[in-house]
Amino acid sequence: MKPINELTIALASDHAGFGLKSMIQLYLEREGAKVVDFGCNSMEKCDFPDFAHPMAEAVGKGECDFGIGCCYTGNGMAMAANRHDDVRAAICWEPRLAKNVRRFFDANILCLPAGCVAPDKAIDIIGAFFSFDFEGGHYEKRMQKVNK
Repeated sequence: MKPINELTIALASDHAGFGLKSMIQLYLEREGAKVVDFGCNSMEKCDFPDFAHPMAEAVGKGECDFGIGCCYTGNGMAMAANRHDDVRAAICWEPRLAKNVRRFFDANILCLPAGCVAPDKAIDIIGAFFSFDFEGGHYEKRMQKVNK
């Protein structure tokens, strides 16, 4: 895995995830990552697909190395993102999940449930996500079946 300061990371949220996304952006920028913020830009009520789709498109096309999406449950971001080619979005609320979605499923978008993940735990989850590469091997065969 490239060090975080060599990555371009797409961010997106809805109003429920805006606070967490803002904190994550500050953290990533302090770590030296290039951040592309696809919105939203306030806590004003909005629709997650308006922001998840552009983020996922950028990741799927390789314009960004990875993405992080935040909404109340993480599910909305993941569902919208996973409709895009070459995107594997996974919801994580524990660091061990983030480690395993990278190792076993080659996830390239991390979806965080802002309604149940505190900011300090989000940083731990992000750290785990960006600490592992896809292991390939028999996992590669499984992922090929997913991509049918």
